[in-house]
Amino acid sequence: MKKTILITGANKGIGFEMATQFGKLGHHIILTARDETRLEQAIQKLMEGQIKVEGLMMDVADEESIRNASEKFVQLNLKLDVLINNAAILDKEDRSILQENEDLLLKSLTTNSYGALRVVRAFLPFMKNPSRIINISSEGGSMTDPIGGWAPAYCVSKSMLNAITRHLAAELMPRNISVNAVCPGWVRTDMGGAGATRPVEIGAETPVWLATEAPQTLTGCFFRDKKQIPW
Repeated sequence: MKKTILITGANKGIGFEMATQFGKLGHHIILTARDETRLEQAIQKLMEGQIKVEGLMMDVADEESIRNASEKFVQLNLKLDVLINNAAILDKEDRSILQENEDLLLKSLTTNSYGALRVVRAFLPFMKNPSRIINISSEGGSMTDPIGGWAPAYCVSKSMLNAITRHLAAELMPRNISVNAVCPGWVRTDMGGAGATRPVEIGAETPVWLATEAPQTLTGCFFRDKKQIPW
């Protein structure tokens, strides 16, 4: 069955790769991005590959932008099968939880954590029953794995996103909306850098699998490489 899938921050990286993989499977993609030029370029590239795609301008760090995007989505007269919170930031100055200023931590939390929750709140009225919400997280957000000492504000924001994922899964279970977090691994994107160990295609595989094949009963779980991992 063909699905309608909204992906935030999808003009490049894992978001764009997910859109590509979904498109090749024949699904209808809604791309969002905060830069209009880059969004249009991404849409054009996908359309050249015969992928059905539409775009919405949305900055997940800006509540008004999220609200405007949801109002414009109404005009598309669509319902969502899948919502993927992919948009995130990792600041190059993010080096020490003790030394960095509070603004950097707040910016990371606003985009990577609150942003995802606000997007869910705004687009929940358009979610089908059943449907799925997938939050792109990180092993840096794990409370089980050892702390690596890298990008602490980013890691804290992903820990918060994981907690949000679990609470959403519990609250939305009666509506048959499953909610999961995904660790794509260290992927070669603008964020991950050229030295990352995994190609972007592999990073996108697990969220694509969750959106298209995985059973709804897996709600509330954290995944990497299509396998459940501890929080």
